[in-house]
Amino acid sequence: MTVRTLFKAAILLLTLAAPLRAEINIQAVTSPGGIKAWLVEDHGIPFTALEIRFKGGTSLDAPEQRGAVNLMTALIEEGAGPLDSQGFAAARDGLAASFQFSSDLDGVSVSSHFLTENRDQALALLHSALTKPRFDQDAVDRVREQVLSGLRSDAKDPATIAANLERARSFGTHPYGSDGSGTIASVTALTRDDIELAFHDAIARDRITVAAAGDITATELGVVLDNLLADLPAQGAPLPPEATLLTKGGITVQDFPGPQSTIIFAQGGMKFSDPDYFAASLLNEILGGGRFSARLMNEVRTKRGLTYGIGTGLAAYDHAEVLIGQFQASNDKVAEAIKVIRDEWAKLAKDGVTEQELANAKTYMTGAYPLRFDGNDTIASILVGMQDLGLSPDYPKTRNAKVEAVTLEDVKRVAARLIKPDDLHFTVVGQPTGVVNE
Repeated sequence: MTVRTLFKAAILLLTLAAPLRAEINIQAVTSPGGIKAWLVEDHGIPFTALEIRFKGGTSLDAPEQRGAVNLMTALIEEGAGPLDSQGFAAARDGLAASFQFSSDLDGVSVSSHFLTENRDQALALLHSALTKPRFDQDAVDRVREQVLSGLRSDAKDPATIAANLERARSFGTHPYGSDGSGTIASVTALTRDDIELAFHDAIARDRITVAAAGDITATELGVVLDNLLADLPAQGAPLPPEATLLTKGGITVQDFPGPQSTIIFAQGGMKFSDPDYFAASLLNEILGGGRFSARLMNEVRTKRGLTYGIGTGLAAYDHAEVLIGQFQASNDKVAEAIKVIRDEWAKLAKDGVTEQELANAKTYMTGAYPLRFDGNDTIASILVGMQDLGLSPDYPKTRNAKVEAVTLEDVKRVAARLIKPDDLHFTVVGQPTGVVNE
């Protein structure tokens, strides 16, 4: 699993931080059978995107079967009902439909889109994948080898090594503490029975979030939801407990040959539901957001030339929160970069931010760089994310006001609460000069 995965939750929150198109109207839909969903109707193009997310994800794996949900997810589309892998692919392509199945720490996602004229046939095919996957042994063996190939490659990738070390340090024996793709040993040992069990654990009605965008009405969507999802199992496996973040600060160095090092730094974060979250989000934007005026970018890159890029993000998982950053640097520059970051961490905790920094961050978050919703697939995915965060359909209309309401005193107070220099931990993979374990 790469560093990018660690930022996945943070990226979702950043997308939510940008305003939606003004014309988007989010409808809350309840099917006749009681399944809830959000919908954005758009009848300009005759196709619909449907996004389904099942809470739990790779965190449902038993410790000795790490990678089972990941492998299962990759196999759902490899044949269903009477259709083997090739037959299923041919049927899907013949309908000009698209199905994508993916998993992460907190969920299994099903992303689909289909033409209006083929809606019923496409959804019948998707229904078979969600209720009658075949998990043929030849497909299991083939896809398993693809996963193993990725794991072998990851074992040589410094970014993945750093992410795995940071994950283990942060979360220990909790499922968050290990790679959801599993290990070479655990994936090699998985049986077809393990994969079927992972499917029944993960795919159930008690953990569904759904959204649709496109050429479909609320009434039509209600019928679709019942036909597609009503006969799934009522309950899946219990969700994992809250993760205890092990926030001891310091430095961990993992030797890895090469001219530069990969560094991840992290401490505890903040729940999206926290009343101070918007102040924390503005604080993060000032500290390590995507702009060149962000403090870390300015101090580490622009002033000193220690890296090509550096950033931070508030990552909100379902059972834990972290404030996390990453960069790469030449081995002879790592020590100085770490010192600069520590200094900025301490300065922010003590002094907060300036009025100008706050004003600039607000401008950015309320419209300077708005997210462009470029299609129904993107809209459906974002709507699912909004629901998972406990937002209401009117969030796009109220979100900017919440940002604007944050005061300088709010940000200073939150900086003292959130930014913990003593908890900041650096995971370094490389051969940095003058940097040792602390």
